[in-house]
Amino acid sequence: MVLMSIQLFIVCAYVVLLFAISLFAKKRADKGASEYLFAGRKLGPGLIAVNITGLAVGAASTVGVAENAFSVGLAAGWYNAAWSAGALIMGLIAAGKYRALKATTIPDLFERYYDTKGRVVSAIGLLIIMLVITSLQYLAGGAILSALLPDIFSFKGGMLTSAVVFIGITLIGGLWSSGLSNIVSVILIYAGVLYSTYAAVDKVGGMTVLLSQLPAGKDWLNPFAGLPMAIVIGWFVVMITQAITAQGPVQIACGAKDSASARKGFIWGAALIFPIGFLCALIGIVARVTSPNITATMALPSVIMGLDPFASGITLAAMWAADISTACTILLGAGTLFSQDIYKRFINPGISGEKFLFVNRVTIFVCGLGTLWLAFNAVGILKTMVAGLSLTTALTVVFLFTIFLPAACRRSSAFYTTLAGLLAIVVWEFVPALHVLKHVIYFEWLVCVIVFLLVAVIDQRPIKTPELIEEEGE
Repeated sequence: MVLMSIQLFIVCAYVVLLFAISLFAKKRADKGASEYLFAGRKLGPGLIAVNITGLAVGAASTVGVAENAFSVGLAAGWYNAAWSAGALIMGLIAAGKYRALKATTIPDLFERYYDTKGRVVSAIGLLIIMLVITSLQYLAGGAILSALLPDIFSFKGGMLTSAVVFIGITLIGGLWSSGLSNIVSVILIYAGVLYSTYAAVDKVGGMTVLLSQLPAGKDWLNPFAGLPMAIVIGWFVVMITQAITAQGPVQIACGAKDSASARKGFIWGAALIFPIGFLCALIGIVARVTSPNITATMALPSVIMGLDPFASGITLAAMWAADISTACTILLGAGTLFSQDIYKRFINPGISGEKFLFVNRVTIFVCGLGTLWLAFNAVGILKTMVAGLSLTTALTVVFLFTIFLPAACRRSSAFYTTLAGLLAIVVWEFVPALHVLKHVIYFEWLVCVIVFLLVAVIDQRPIKTPELIEEEGE
């Protein structure tokens, strides 16, 4: 009972702190849609770094990595290393450009250079991605809370509670709320994961004892064993691809106070993201020894629950913090895509600033409820996450050609390449023979590049430029 009281107190205190931060941020967020969605474009490198770290270190990067490590070993940690590489590449080649262009979303950028059809299809594709990823945060949140307080939360009850917190924080303070709360969340994540990894390994008797008790026939602690290299490389391709064009990273880059801050923030964030995966993978390996018969999704929560009450409460609150930080940013991104690229662009272009802010909040609320339904039907955190993020391939192909080889771009390139990318993942699911490529991301890149180049041959209309768009009054 004392154990539960300590853990419940820690969780409640953390929730109260998050809502207090959100209410503080609300004063700024209520000033207008730009403040709510993009923090008034005033984020410095530090807030950019914790925001991208908070986005990256979510369900897949903690609970999902430990779940995978329960079966494959330390190699599961490469998932976070791949995310780190994505943040680094985004910082080096794209974040500053997004901020300099004063873009708000990838669909917005596509219409500036291409056509309206490109904006619509890319908005639909990104919405699908955002909804899938957000749903996985509820799944992990349910696993964490049900393990932390099993007498209070069932798995579904934990998911519902997570949804209330995720949606509530995002509704109140927008990107300001996410940014400021991520300072607390990232500190909590690092403190919790570092301590729990040390304590978990120490509890089983150290690394030598841990290795001796693991099932024979697999090199569990070798980061280069346990997974086919094609899978690991696939993760890197997926994460670099999505980091450049998924709405979460783009929205964070657009919130920077200038291009230099955007670049520095993503590079700093890459350094913060890298270690967490291998630490969580090690916890998953410990679970293989201490609780070999549990469901793999419960690997990380089950190990942490074996620690002392204060440590387990802090650490599982940190895991929950990881989900909250990711879910809030992605929910905000989903709301931005619908409100800016669909509602304001096509349904009500003359909407007032105050009403537009209200539409954003309603959209986030509806998206939050929709993703909760998806969460009850999701299976396999890491597998589902990677499949969803693969949908960004088409957007990244178009973006890279636009920035680095505009001569190959045509007016309809964005529409047909994005449509091909959406259809490709459906074909992948229904044609098993294609799986000779080992990972859907390879198929996505192959299809999208071929379609882009075919359009370059067939369509002779050059793309627009932002200057021409302004002259045309679009």
